[in-house]
Amino acid sequence: MAEQHGRQVYLVTAAWLKTHLDDPDVRIVDTRNPALFEAGHIPGSVFVDVRNLDVTDTSPDGLGAWVARLERAFSAAGIREGQQVVFYEETSGEIATRGVWVLAYLGHNGACLLDGGLNAWCRAGYPIVAAPSKVTPSEFRARPCPDLVATRQCVLERIGDPSVRFLDVRRVEEYTGVEVRANRGGRIPGAMHLEWVSNLEPGGCYKSPADLAALYAGTQLYPGHEIIAYCQGGYRSANTWLALTLLGYPRVRNYVGGWEEWGNRAALPIENETRPAPR
Repeated sequence: MAEQHGRQVYLVTAAWLKTHLDDPDVRIVDTRNPALFEAGHIPGSVFVDVRNLDVTDTSPDGLGAWVARLERAFSAAGIREGQQVVFYEETSGEIATRGVWVLAYLGHNGACLLDGGLNAWCRAGYPIVAAPSKVTPSEFRARPCPDLVATRQCVLERIGDPSVRFLDVRRVEEYTGVEVRANRGGRIPGAMHLEWVSNLEPGGCYKSPADLAALYAGTQLYPGHEIIAYCQGGYRSANTWLALTLLGYPRVRNYVGGWEEWGNRAALPIENETRPAPR
């Protein structure tokens, strides 16, 4: 298991992955679409359709059914206890980081991201293959970590709590309510805004620790806060969850239901540019 000074390592480089291609304790997961995977992928990688592992009901029953789906998906991918599981897409994007967050939420101590994704792999001159990888199914069992997830009830109970910060990582048009992608447009009352792409360099890798620290130093997010990141469906916010986790923020949750859940439930409070938060 790759660790550094006793801490979980969430980013690996293309060079590190190249030296571990034949390591049975490393499982590589491609999160792009099936056609791209079939056209060419990192040797030994297996495809997992992370995009189809959504959840829009974060009630206890809804989360329970979702976790069961995740167990089936990761069992089919042959993920087992003790493996280092490296997720990738073209860059350090929202789909692969959603995979990292999901596996961490499920209690697997070994989820990480290929920083820079397949683009970084190809820039280094490493091979891709089209032949399917041999996968032996496993019996993946989840041990959910409730401190990593926010449900709609969790969010509702924390609105107005000065120790909590909501961070909306969508496009500014979604945040203001100009772009409406649910029955209602807007944001969770009191939410701050910082779009998730701010975490990345132009080449698609995460910014350096110093640059990430400078980025978040310009916000009102402090390590003493509980931070709840959200987007439309828990993908872009997973990227920000990882950025804040890399910086050492100790209490970061991903509201996995996102605006798809919140904006479609009329009883939940919202604010936008024409509708201030209820008092």
